[in-house]
Amino acid sequence: MNEAQLEIEKQMELLKELLNQGNITEFREEFLATHTYEQGQFYLGLTKEERQKMYHFLSPNEMGDMFEIIEEDEESVEIYLEEMDLQYAADMLGAMYADNAVDILKQLEKQQIKEYLALMDEESANEIKELLHYKDETAGAIMTTEFVSIVANQTVRSAMAILKSKAPEAETIYYVYVVDTDDTLVGVISLRDLIINEDDALISDLMSERPVFVTVDDDQNDVAKTIRDYDFLAVPVVDDGDHLLGIITVDDIIDVIDDEATSDYSGLAGVDVDETTENPFIAASKRLPWLITLLFLGMSTASLISRYEVMVSDASILAVFISLITGTAGNAGTQSLAVAVRKLATKEDGQTNFGKMILSEIMTGLVTGLVTGVTIFFVVGIWKHNFILGFVIGMAMLCAITVANLAGSLIPILMDRLGFDPAVASGPFITTLSDLTSVLIYFNIAALFMSYFIGTN
Repeated sequence: MNEAQLEIEKQMELLKELLNQGNITEFREEFLATHTYEQGQFYLGLTKEERQKMYHFLSPNEMGDMFEIIEEDEESVEIYLEEMDLQYAADMLGAMYADNAVDILKQLEKQQIKEYLALMDEESANEIKELLHYKDETAGAIMTTEFVSIVANQTVRSAMAILKSKAPEAETIYYVYVVDTDDTLVGVISLRDLIINEDDALISDLMSERPVFVTVDDDQNDVAKTIRDYDFLAVPVVDDGDHLLGIITVDDIIDVIDDEATSDYSGLAGVDVDETTENPFIAASKRLPWLITLLFLGMSTASLISRYEVMVSDASILAVFISLITGTAGNAGTQSLAVAVRKLATKEDGQTNFGKMILSEIMTGLVTGLVTGVTIFFVVGIWKHNFILGFVIGMAMLCAITVANLAGSLIPILMDRLGFDPAVASGPFITTLSDLTSVLIYFNIAALFMSYFIGTN
């Protein structure tokens, strides 16, 4: 632990001591001088009784500043709000940036949302209501309406005066958006340009007249790509008529990227990797649906193997290599799945040739399968002194890996075309499907050469 971390830890201990002593003056002085991230971490480490004291020590506005950066699971957010006085919680949500307040409210029941909105000031409630109407995971759902806009026919001096007056409520002031009398977006100018130019210069002469924007119904992933590609700190959001509705800041996009990454990992693993509950029964209930589904799919594999029971009894050596072939094919399919999901997640409109991608995966499967098959051919041939058996295992490996690669890339593409999240084609599902196809391939190839190793064990 470095000196900075030790200092933070000492600060947390001091804050807790002052809180428990009821020393409101010193606690407020120390707490409000602490970075909001550290404030949030301190809050999350408290007991319910200690948090109750904080609600009496801090105003709703001060608590709202801290809640802006708290990112907890849904259950915890609801618990924290229920601990507060109803009016206090409503005032806190109203003091937050509208988009962040919406993120919290969307985790609650509709009746709870109505109660909080009814207790807020009218302006804050209206802003939040407007954002609540947008479809989840769209630009409208993650934008904020706290931004600064000016008109083109004013000077830098007057624009700076507007910026200074609106800055306290704006989420970011690094970009100032230029609109006409109908609030149509016509340009953008940076804070830097406002600072370095003469006070009498006209905004129309300085602004960029071709601002990059997103529409209110755009998917949040597309918004993230826009901000990434242009290295923006924020991007404006417009409606179908190019009227400026709000902005999306880079901190919101970081949350989107984090959520999408978590979703992809959860899909690939067939489990919620963001699972925070310590209750084993709740954790099991979340994992069991996929496991039960895969269990029945696995039974298909077991049933298929039972059809070749006579073949295995005549040449028991075949049973030795079942898990080797199915396991290797499953691993290859999972690799192909991961690559396909990543390509789909980062594709640009009209730039992804799916046919080319599938062909590439087939060729990759053939190459990896050939190398793996040749390797196992020599290993088995030398080990069992039977190169015919080695050929069967090697050929089965080649075919199984190729088919698994094809399935791993084709299934997520089909799901994407059907409008489903391609990450739902999870690793366990692909692995189990590969087991089924690998067994079928293995025993059908082995059946062609049975006369060479009947009685071998």
